Amino acid sequence: MRLSFVVPAYNEEAYLPACLESILAQTGELGDAVEIIVVNNASSDRTLQVAMGFKGVRVVDEPRKGLTFARQAGFAASSGELIANVDSDSRLTEGWVQTVLAEFAAEPKLVALSGPFIYYDMSPNQRVSVRIFYAIAYLVYALNRWVLRAGSMVQGGNFVLRRSALEQIGGFDTSISFYGEDTDIARRMNQVGDVKFTFELKMFSSARRLKKEGTLRIALRYTINYFWTIFGKTPFTKEYTDIRDSKG
Repeated sequence: MRLSFVVPAYNEEAYLPACLESILAQTGELGDAVEIIVVNNASSDRTLQVAMGFKGVRVVDEPRKGLTFARQAGFAASSGELIANVDSDSRLTEGWVQTVLAEFAAEPKLVALSGPFIYYDMSPNQRVSVRIFYAIAYLVYALNRWVLRAGSMVQGGNFVLRRSALEQIGGFDTSISFYGEDTDIARRMNQVGDVKFTFELKMFSSARRLKKEGTLRIALRYTINYFWTIFGKTPFTKEYTDIRDSKG
């Protein structure tokens, strides 16, 4: 199975190198079985130059600023059977690629695979609240997937989709600006196959949004948008603050 990495990047010159290095470290021996696509999403910094400086990385321009526009552009430019959606402030944990390939090879009906974040720039005490959130989220996911059967759950920035299934549902919904985009994908992919969330697929990520807006506020916002998107088929929160536009 060919694995395509799609990395949306808007003004990410500082975070992008570590993300790409973590991908290249696990895919160097896979040759043509892997492709890495960075979507330069209307950046005004050196994101484009940084991405082009990595051998084996292809850059796609998407001038329409927005996460779903970037994900869709990367998907359209990719050729792999599996599409790995990784945010540019994230880093693969050890064995991430191996876990992905093994899971999809073992489960033909699997159309989406996801896992949690480990926030590398949070203190150990701060991470406790995140673990509690994920524990509750997993219970909701289990109830939703196996009892209510109304949808599933993926973590935005740490999810892999089977190409044929993503094509079947029409790709990403570009009318969604930010909140709910991952829940929307989980809900629609769940209609055509199995969507699995597992703690075996952890990924390192920056906690900059949580630090900027507050962990509790973000947790409540994600929870509201999760249920609103699952049952109302559209996010509750239509607008969002882009922390990358702030110098603070």
